[in-house]
Amino acid sequence: MDTKFIYRLYKRSNFLSKVRNFFFQKNIVEIETPALTKYTVTDLHLFPLQVIMDNKQDDLKSTLWLITSPEYHMKRLLSDGFGPMYQICHAFRDNEYGKLHNTEFTILEWYQPFYNMFDMIELIEIFLNNIFHILYSDKSSYEDIFMKFLNINPLSTDIQELNSILYNHGHKHLIHKENNISDLLSIIFNIFIEKKLGLYRPIFIYHYPFQQALLAKINQYDLRIADRFEIFFKGIEIGNGFCELIDADEQYRRFNHENNLRVYRNLKKRCIDQRFISSLRSIYMPDCSGVAIGLDRIVMILLNVCSIKEIISFDDKSC
Repeated sequence: MDTKFIYRLYKRSNFLSKVRNFFFQKNIVEIETPALTKYTVTDLHLFPLQVIMDNKQDDLKSTLWLITSPEYHMKRLLSDGFGPMYQICHAFRDNEYGKLHNTEFTILEWYQPFYNMFDMIELIEIFLNNIFHILYSDKSSYEDIFMKFLNINPLSTDIQELNSILYNHGHKHLIHKENNISDLLSIIFNIFIEKKLGLYRPIFIYHYPFQQALLAKINQYDLRIADRFEIFFKGIEIGNGFCELIDADEQYRRFNHENNLRVYRNLKKRCIDQRFISSLRSIYMPDCSGVAIGLDRIVMILLNVCSIKEIISFDDKSC
């Protein structure tokens, strides 16, 4: 085995120990939740993996899903009165390709009761400072970052303007009639903005359009945006977080809307996890914020490598 590869795996182990020590010092409890679940996400842009369970004794077959994140289970624990918590686990997503992706990857999921979005950003900044030894991170709203790089307002633009940007920059092949404004903003952000973010220090981009925040609270002062943020470093997205939506009726409505979009795009509807919806009705469910951080990508940045395959023991091809 390549000695550089062995070195990287040792450094990865040291990094994970450092992460756990950070949470230990903050009295934030590590928990574990299932990797297999009866229900999966309705999200239009996530492709979970199915597992067929064959119970020969009862002559029954049932479908379980590998988690795309441990979010639903952890929020169910929050609804039982559990306090600040984190989890380091493997998550699974299909149809994601490239140097930053592997079907099975390592995620840090972290929740802080009674934190708003900016409280959470402040605490994550301390976490990142501890990992990267930087003094501070940058911060920008989604609206301002579009104005800076493209001189358009993402909250008042239209499909014609966004399609023109793609067309004029040689991306005509990405223009499709089923794309809505949210789809086009995501495409344009990925092509023209993301790689330019956080080149010298991490940056938090916050207040995404509400259409891009399935599980986040709508901002109380501006209904066009949600209290959602993403974290970027070296042009790579390393985290996604938000102030959690805890309105069960609104969450159920959003899941149904997402299922309707799935039908419109010839995708199968997915059963909504009623246990998760019920947990949001609990009197013990606190206002809270949470974040999912891609630990593999942080290791890539720390070790200055360009592919996730260089810092995991076995990738999709070798597993």
